[in-house]
Amino acid sequence: METAVDTRAQAAELDARLHPIDWSAPDPGSTAFRFDAPSGSLAAWSIGDPANPRVVLVPGATGSKEDFVLLAPPLVEAGYFVESYDLAGQYESAAAGPSRVSGHWDYDLYLADFITFLEAGEPAHVLGYSFAGILAQLALAGRPELFRSLTLLTTPPLTGNVFRGIKIIGPIARFASPHAGAGLMIWGIQTNKNGVDERRLDFVRARLGITRRESVDDIIALMMDTPDVTAAVASAGVPLLVATGQHDLWPVRAHAEYADMIGAELAVYRTGHSPCETTPNQLALDMITTFRRAEQPA
Repeated sequence: METAVDTRAQAAELDARLHPIDWSAPDPGSTAFRFDAPSGSLAAWSIGDPANPRVVLVPGATGSKEDFVLLAPPLVEAGYFVESYDLAGQYESAAAGPSRVSGHWDYDLYLADFITFLEAGEPAHVLGYSFAGILAQLALAGRPELFRSLTLLTTPPLTGNVFRGIKIIGPIARFASPHAGAGLMIWGIQTNKNGVDERRLDFVRARLGITRRESVDDIIALMMDTPDVTAAVASAGVPLLVATGQHDLWPVRAHAEYADMIGAELAVYRTGHSPCETTPNQLALDMITTFRRAEQPA
């Protein structure tokens, strides 16, 4: 399999030429479908030849499968089959969630969906974006046979209350409630503290209008109590990549320390929390390098 982008310079040039797009419009080569998960019906899409090696891209809190519309094409061009889905409670999976008995979107719910999605196909190269990187590590610790590699994209490089390590406001994070923390995050998105273009801003605002607020509160609560599976991830036996932006919420130093702890390669881009949107070609290049490490004969 050959990728259309072979060098860092080529990938950086393509990223520099990115222009605003309609994020709500699916790639014309993609196929939308609904996936019957333990929590309910999840919105998903796939792109590429299903006979090719499988890649599963999982978005984080307030995100959706559309966050990967720029990342998926270079992976497909390199010979991979790409899938993604919206987490329960988020965007087009808003109706999926806990039973009235349990009442909360918890780790068991998200992990059951995650593992069921992976079980529906061949072992996959998995990317977990932000909160989904926590889920991916928990899934890898429990079911390593479902993974060919794992990419952690701007995933919190901490356990316990991960917000304690955020730049500037970290020291006061321990005093915020999940509802207040979720409100602050949503306020930042709605007021465009990420500095995205108008078309992206229109999409994320519309998506927030569909996403269930209580699911965001619960995700923030989960991120305030992140289990430590560092040792299990380090010993899982699959290639690992930690990818982040220079201006991510967590310092590059923290990502580098965590990458060293789990034995992962580290990739840092000149961007913020969302390299899948802003440097997708460079991210794809590093992911493909990781994939090929996994595909080398033992």
